[in-house]
Amino acid sequence: MSRVHDALRKAAQKPEEDPTLQTPVRQALNALGTQVLATPVPEMRQKAFGTVIETEPLDLEGILSQVAEYPFTPMPDALLVNTERPREAPGEEFRTLRTRLNHLQTLQPLHTLVVTSASPAEGKSFTATNLALTHAQLKGKRVMLADFDFRRPTVDKTFQLSASPGITDYLRGKAPLSDVIRKIASTDLYVMTSGESVPNPLELLNLTECRQLLEALRQHFDWVILDSPPLLFAADGNLLATMCDATILVVRIGATTFDAVTRALQSLCENNVLGTVVNGARRGELYSKYTYYHDYYQPSKTPHDEAETDA
Repeated sequence: MSRVHDALRKAAQKPEEDPTLQTPVRQALNALGTQVLATPVPEMRQKAFGTVIETEPLDLEGILSQVAEYPFTPMPDALLVNTERPREAPGEEFRTLRTRLNHLQTLQPLHTLVVTSASPAEGKSFTATNLALTHAQLKGKRVMLADFDFRRPTVDKTFQLSASPGITDYLRGKAPLSDVIRKIASTDLYVMTSGESVPNPLELLNLTECRQLLEALRQHFDWVILDSPPLLFAADGNLLATMCDATILVVRIGATTFDAVTRALQSLCENNVLGTVVNGARRGELYSKYTYYHDYYQPSKTPHDEAETDA
């Protein structure tokens, strides 16, 4: 864990103290011998609070053929990677992270990934969403983005979808899974919003069908990316980490303290942490290092472009 700790200690420094860290999503994905914690699919589904109402296994492939498609109309200020400008620095950073993860996937069973942070406002939802979008850009890769942050969900707002029906509605038996899963049109990205607000998120995560759902998603998607609550503010993320293949911890430059990260790692028992994503660079410093390399590949300017430049 020494390499991870070194990276996290640097991330806790102010930007002006360590200029080498000025990238928006600079990751230190140190492969640490991830322990895979897969849960077998139960033979019998139990609805909320243990009442057995059906005995059929979850036929996710049949369900996916029934889901509705929704246009990709994200919130204007959602800070998503722009697929029309693939050479911009944020997109390059996420593609680098995607490449590392795909390589690790060839070395070990790795399909379900929890993206979390020690505290709020460190960029976990930003990272989870953009990582899912970047994975979905690869042809033939089926990707699921699931909002398991039942306390402060964001996926519905980011994609401008209704929060309900969502995961909590399915887990409580109030909605079929075919209504909960939504496909983003013209992509291989599927999303599951959090659902109706509940007073007992942790109890829902302990239900048998939550484990069954995660295992079924694992069997039918190349990547399942879970946005979870911060580790030091709720036990939800810790529980989800035990049910998934791996965890990525997001830290923010100048905001995340080394003590907070240490306690977050301890809460995870450090048993399936792939590494960290360092977030929060200055915009000017972010783009400076890409200027020389990518300018070489830019197409010649049109008169319209010249006019815009002069303006």
